Amino acid sequence: MTGPDFSKAELLPVIAQDEATGDVLMLAYMNEEAYQETLKTGRVCYFSRSRNKLWRKGEESGNVQEVRGIYVDCDADTLLVKVNQIGGAACHEGYRSCFFRKVDESDDGFETVGERVFDPKDVYKKN
Repeated sequence: MTGPDFSKAELLPVIAQDEATGDVLMLAYMNEEAYQETLKTGRVCYFSRSRNKLWRKGEESGNVQEVRGIYVDCDADTLLVKVNQIGGAACHEGYRSCFFRKVDESDDGFETVGERVFDPKDVYKKN
């Protein structure tokens, strides 16, 4: 086996990790087409389950992910992509990491532990 096994599932989970800091930035999915585009372009392309189409990370926000390495787990059904995160934020809510909330005992059960890099209302202008 030389790469991910898309025969197990049409969509495979992908963990994006900042190569320089080790921060886990996000979890998304790739189909085989997104994987091939990622290899070809050197920029991470995912498959958006909500939009049911390829999602080129940063196509709206400019916060692209340059591939620094792609790792396949022992079962060949999960990917770890080490990236150079351009633009400071991987999260569509404007945070560096999608994992900006920590579970705690507060009223809502979460504590925000990340700082917002940008305001999504300014970046994602819906027509």
